[in-house]
Amino acid sequence: MTLTVRRVAGPVAVAATAALGTLLLAVVDPNQPGHYPLCPFYALTGMYCPGCGSLRAVHDLAHLDLSGAWGMNPLLVVTVPFLLVTWVLWMRRQWRGVPRTSMAHPAWLWALAALVITFWVLRNIPALAPWLAP
Repeated sequence: MTLTVRRVAGPVAVAATAALGTLLLAVVDPNQPGHYPLCPFYALTGMYCPGCGSLRAVHDLAHLDLSGAWGMNPLLVVTVPFLLVTWVLWMRRQWRGVPRTSMAHPAWLWALAALVITFWVLRNIPALAPWLAP
């Protein structure tokens, strides 16, 4: 096994896993009851977590239904392009054999946490943002 192949094994494994998961969600509709388990947070509290609706959103994206995906989980729809760009940059860095020189700045991580928590709270207050609930 060549060095380059070993270096890109991680990004390729992540892409293969994402592709297989997306294929499964494209074929086995999460809108039909009984195929996937209920969100544990929703089952315990009756409130939506930031991930609620993600399976249905990925199913809609796999069928190129952007508005349907947006209706299920807008945070996921906004996040997907960033994940794709991050994966491409990771793959390129691994292909070239360039070591990682920095980590995400803590301010970005705090901003991301604040965004997710704000989304989480707002999607559970129908009077403020009814369009955020799946």
